[in-house]
Amino acid sequence: MRILVVEDDPSLSGFILKGLREEHYAVDLATDGAAGLSMAELNPYDLIILDIMLPKMNGIALCRELRAQRLTTPILLLTARETVEDRVTGLDAGADDYLTKPFAFAELLARLRALLRRSHSQATPHLCIADLELDPVAHKVWRQGQEISLTNKEYALLEYLMRNAGRVLTRTAITEHVWDIHYEAVTNFVDVHIKSLRSKMDRDFSPQLIHTVRGAGYVLKIPEI
Repeated sequence: MRILVVEDDPSLSGFILKGLREEHYAVDLATDGAAGLSMAELNPYDLIILDIMLPKMNGIALCRELRAQRLTTPILLLTARETVEDRVTGLDAGADDYLTKPFAFAELLARLRALLRRSHSQATPHLCIADLELDPVAHKVWRQGQEISLTNKEYALLEYLMRNAGRVLTRTAITEHVWDIHYEAVTNFVDVHIKSLRSKMDRDFSPQLIHTVRGAGYVLKIPEI
């Protein structure tokens, strides 16, 4: 899943980005409210972590603007203020939850998982294609009941393919969703990760589920008989 962090404190944003990337998330960073608004309008995020005290546009104003545009992405507010009035203001602006600084990273993760579960409450908790199963909360993958060990990026790539099963995804689309926006990649890095993923979940199982569409990209689907 792809997360936008809007935070102007370099030490805190670095702490959050490092931890989230270690947990398989693709993460983009905006260091002021105006940049956060632009990025949220242009990119499809699964969740937004938003500080209240920001330059150019504060977090409350940004939250209100995103909701005015009918953006339904879950928003977690970060605040250094502990008063009930401040929390109520944030929630009334459209935030889904808040976290008071300083906080433990384990609590941040727990709140993110809760928000993501809530946002996908109408969907099946596990993603299933044929005998392939993925648990987006536990970050586990099985094929024919056998658990498969994946790297962070292999997992993120597979989840993106499964959430778009049957749809051809270009290398550009994969890069933008699975890798963060500032990633400097070599030419064939998507192909390299696809090859590695196939070796783990397709090579020893049948049918093969990841297919190359020449000149277009990749698609995960059950092959037609």
